[in-house]
Amino acid sequence: MAKWYYHLTTCTPGISLRFRLLVAPAGAAARRATGDPHPPMPFQSIEPRRLYRQIAEQIRSLIRSGEFKAGGRLPPERDLARQLGVSRPSVREALIALEVEGLVDVRIGSGIYVTAAEREHMPAAEREEPAAGPFELLRARYVIEGECAALAAKSARKAHIAAIDEALQHMHAEMQGEKQPLDADRLFHLRIAEATGNGALVAVVKMLWDDRTGPLYQQLEHHYDSPELWTAALAEHRAVVKAIADHNPDAARTAMQRHLNQAYKRFSKGWDTLQ
Repeated sequence: MAKWYYHLTTCTPGISLRFRLLVAPAGAAARRATGDPHPPMPFQSIEPRRLYRQIAEQIRSLIRSGEFKAGGRLPPERDLARQLGVSRPSVREALIALEVEGLVDVRIGSGIYVTAAEREHMPAAEREEPAAGPFELLRARYVIEGECAALAAKSARKAHIAAIDEALQHMHAEMQGEKQPLDADRLFHLRIAEATGNGALVAVVKMLWDDRTGPLYQQLEHHYDSPELWTAALAEHRAVVKAIADHNPDAARTAMQRHLNQAYKRFSKGWDTLQ
């Protein structure tokens, strides 16, 4: 299993990241001099704290300064990651944040384009910075909801299991109606938390799902959303239900963590691999 749960938008304490200040001549002269269609941009080094916000701020500043022109394409995600010395998922979180702001337009299979201007009247919910990026959120859910599933397998009664299964059937029905089953998905995970008998865990899972349904996560999911994604998620959910119904805590924890690890992997696919 991929050990991504300590990855991404934070850095290991005590380890300093070393970056180069990349300064390049502007315009066609740089491309002629280097032969690179995307010559290095004047990015600054990244400090070891939440990365996607810092990356977004650098790109935002370059757009506002005219380094990246409206209608033009940004360098590919992999090139941005290499120049900044960070992971591609961290760059992806930053680009999604900029897309929510209206500064860029991510076109799968084509590139990342600078738009004409920022949105002037963003809803209040979109102006607020989320407490965590999408990949941080998945990391937290991996830890917390994995243990919720294990506790549910220990303590769930027949009524709890029936309620979890009911949410699963509701999810399947919404998929059959060609709807995104997000509400049923949320209900499924909340009912597992409720089956633990621990009100604090229910509150924590609700909080995680408030972020999960926020604009940053939703915009990221939009680029990957497909019937195949939800079919895979439904099968993963069924494995969780079976383990809970069998009162097998280890299997329930493993099934939930596998489900969230698969979600991480799905969102980690490079945009250049999607069509």
